[in-house]
Amino acid sequence: MPARSRPYAYARAVLRIIDARTGEPVDATPARRGLTRVEAHASGFDASGLRVLLVADLLVRALELGGTPVWALLTGEREQAELRACGSALGIRPFEDGRALGAALGEAQVIHVVGEGGAAPDGVRITVAPVDSVVPVAPAAADDPAAVRLALLARRRALPVRLDVQALAEARRTLARWRRAVAGWAMRPSRPIPDEVRGRLRGAWEDDLNVPAVLQVLDWVETRSDLADGARFETYAYADRLLGLDLTRDLGSTP
Repeated sequence: MPARSRPYAYARAVLRIIDARTGEPVDATPARRGLTRVEAHASGFDASGLRVLLVADLLVRALELGGTPVWALLTGEREQAELRACGSALGIRPFEDGRALGAALGEAQVIHVVGEGGAAPDGVRITVAPVDSVVPVAPAAADDPAAVRLALLARRRALPVRLDVQALAEARRTLARWRRAVAGWAMRPSRPIPDEVRGRLRGAWEDDLNVPAVLQVLDWVETRSDLADGARFETYAYADRLLGLDLTRDLGSTP
């Protein structure tokens, strides 16, 4: 009698990040249940400052997906209004003004997101590599801001990013393909996300916010022949709660 294949086993994990102070992984979720404070330390309104804010936004999203309440703050002395406006266009959630930080709210964990070579506050610290931008960081009115977001997400945060015409064009093509596919899959009967797929997604972003690995999972789901279209749709919609790329934007349109 042939051996039966074993189902994919996935044990629910917690988000772990590399603390830049020590180089060691730490739990981003506090050991005792409670509020986590995420502070984004952006030096000003430029592509590198925007990437710091984007990484902080991803951290907030990942923590919330795991059920951890979060208090998100933006610190910095320069161009906060411009940075917030551009961040909002890129789907970054609102951050409170950290300069007006008052008494702590009894948070169980504090995580600082800083630019490479930037301030070094006490506590768990995530370092973000700079962006070499040769295009305007603020999307033009005719552009899709999610293309900028995807271009910045395509590399691990510890690696520098070059934001140029080619990178944005590639991001636009990927978004157009995925949104067209999602719109088509949405017309098929819904199916649950397979355990293996959900496990790969969670395993990627819970491993030091490895967003490029999340994107690779989506590429794999797109071409996997034995996966129902309804399950593909649910997978992309679920992953977009972290990615914030508006992948369901074209629902109702002709694929």
